[in-house]
Amino acid sequence: MLGKFFQKFYYGWFIVFIGGLGIFFSGPGQTYSISLFIDQYINDFGWSRTEVSGLYSSATLVAGLTMMFVGRFIDRFGQRFMMVTVGIVFAVACFFNSAVTNMFMLAIGFFLVRLLGQGTMSLIPNTLVAQWFVKKRGRAFSFMTMGSFISAMLLPIINSWLIQTWDWQFAWRFWGVSLLVIFVPIALFGVRNRPEVMGLEPDGTNEADDENSEPVIGTTLPESEKDWTLKEAMRTWAFWGILVSVSIPSMINTGITFHIISIFDSNGLSPGVAAMVLSLMAIVGLPMSLVSGFITEKIQTNYLLASVFVIEMIFMLMLLITNSLLMAILFGAIWGIANGIERIGMNVVWPDFFGRKYIGSINGVGMTMVVLGSSLGPLPFGAGFDLFHNYTPVLLASLTFPLIGLICAITARKPQKDKLKAV
Repeated sequence: MLGKFFQKFYYGWFIVFIGGLGIFFSGPGQTYSISLFIDQYINDFGWSRTEVSGLYSSATLVAGLTMMFVGRFIDRFGQRFMMVTVGIVFAVACFFNSAVTNMFMLAIGFFLVRLLGQGTMSLIPNTLVAQWFVKKRGRAFSFMTMGSFISAMLLPIINSWLIQTWDWQFAWRFWGVSLLVIFVPIALFGVRNRPEVMGLEPDGTNEADDENSEPVIGTTLPESEKDWTLKEAMRTWAFWGILVSVSIPSMINTGITFHIISIFDSNGLSPGVAAMVLSLMAIVGLPMSLVSGFITEKIQTNYLLASVFVIEMIFMLMLLITNSLLMAILFGAIWGIANGIERIGMNVVWPDFFGRKYIGSINGVGMTMVVLGSSLGPLPFGAGFDLFHNYTPVLLASLTFPLIGLICAITARKPQKDKLKAV
């Protein structure tokens, strides 16, 4: 019976597991993890919140500008090589961060973990899973995205425990060792770049089975399976509209997450409540992402993204009046709903709209905007607090961005390649 199971088991689902593991281990480079170190740097070295926020934003900005090259490297060298290489270098970056003693080293450390963790370790799994699924892509991404929410649930708690039990230097070294011992070997021996190298096709169709089926003459690929080059994609409004749409949630979420302890403190809430909200956001986001994966197989993904911005405006307004535990729980739940929808929508939209072949280059540009967006979040919040001694003006001003995102997402409809050629 075990043999029959493995004959029927589609290897793409194991690829989904590895992709989820990769996204989990992107955690040390994500803001929900790094935010636990910020007050440690401020207290140990005497730096201001604006200085640390500025370094973080600048390092993230530079990291974002390099992501387009990472996408092209993925197309050229393949996901397996990139996963293993980046996993090793990311571990080294964690060890480097454990040795930070001055602002220059902190800037370099921020750059490395943002480029390798938030950017590359998120991009590679997204392009890998997109190769293995077409019709079931939504649910595949929803299962893979579980790694992101599990990471967001566990890393703040683990980091807090590691820092309190030992110190922040040990916490960085812990993640470096974990990457080398757990992630790198699994990526090395488990990843296959495309189903075709195993005699399979996307979604689990065996080529031998296809030979027994009667071919259909004169059929054409649906738009979702047609491959667009980056240059072709850039000639469509959909590309630019989605590009704006995926950058805005990153900017808002990073700004709030980076300063979540300070924001809650200004509202009379403890750091423990802030940590609880981060975990609650992930707990709610996890089932929401599973639901969203199935929804995106039924509707155009840009409409799913549009719903993110409506919910985003709601939880941003809620943050202004979150001054009790009950309000904090409600805020975290709504924030989690938005994140659950966002994680699926912004990952599925690129292969759905532009195909599989050049997904590294195209999604690389998308990830560039995500990282650039995240680089713009922390500094305005930090500077606004230093200037006004509260976060209300920054939150109110930031409401304009979800409105822009809503308009872009609604109008960025799936392009038709035949119409592009006719122009």
